[in-house]
Amino acid sequence: MSEKKKIATREGFGKEIVALGKENPDILVVDIDIGKSCKTGDFRKELPQQYLNVGIAEQNGAGLAAGLATCGKVPFVVTYAVFGSLRMCEMIRQEVCYPNLNVKIACSHGGVTPANDGASHQSIEDMGVLRTIPNMTVIMPADYNAARKLVRQAAETYGPMYLRFTRDAVPQIYDEDVEFTIGKAHQIQDGKDVAIIANGDTVCLAIEAAKVLAGKGISARVLDMHTIKPLDVEAVTAAINDIGKVITVEDHNIINGLGSAVCEVAAEMGKGLVKRVGIRDQFGQSAPYERLLAMNGVTVEDIVAIAESMNA
Repeated sequence: MSEKKKIATREGFGKEIVALGKENPDILVVDIDIGKSCKTGDFRKELPQQYLNVGIAEQNGAGLAAGLATCGKVPFVVTYAVFGSLRMCEMIRQEVCYPNLNVKIACSHGGVTPANDGASHQSIEDMGVLRTIPNMTVIMPADYNAARKLVRQAAETYGPMYLRFTRDAVPQIYDEDVEFTIGKAHQIQDGKDVAIIANGDTVCLAIEAAKVLAGKGISARVLDMHTIKPLDVEAVTAAINDIGKVITVEDHNIINGLGSAVCEVAAEMGKGLVKRVGIRDQFGQSAPYERLLAMNGVTVEDIVAIAESMNA
């Protein structure tokens, strides 16, 4: 893992969407009037003819994007995760996913990373809600470089997609030359005693937990499951068959998120032990990001303790 400064994944989106827009004039940004927070300011300045601001009107933005997609455009609707998933949900279902249009919903402020903004802006349900809608792909990159690569893949791949980014800065994990494939987990390291499957801002916690476990004689396989739909069933199946003990880690409600998706695979296989680490089906509050994670047991220490108990 590269020792680099922390940077929010929304910064990776802001950088890559400008590069994509310059390469392809059909790529548009449909902004919901919060471009400063969602990092579309450079796109607006450099590509004003490809930029539309619909104001604080998320549902209108989704409908407009659907219309643009029918004309061959590739619109990125940009807002906060809590609004881009929940307030827009009916329009995403009826106007984007049902006709299977090439609309990308790109959202900052995923999970509890809005921190002091409070529960109203902390999106803990979004990936779970949207993964239940047919034709939708759900992605959360782990760091700045992963965000850039996955935003590019999303732009170049047809279909409705939800991309979730962090408000707060998170550690850089990957070098610029690491490649990602939508729908395929990225294995960070192999192991034989426990598999830790994480996504987004919690991947760094999984990596650190694996280091601590190694010092205790426990070997951990670490997977970055950046796409929770379509889930990499092959990678989950291999973890259950090879190891049999899995810990999922996510900055999302443990109900219907990454943990639930992995448990569905284990249940259908009829084998394996899965422990879920995530937001414990409770709203957040105005507090520092790390404290909010700790309140829900989403820490390196908690992951290590669970792994030790599974290998006792």
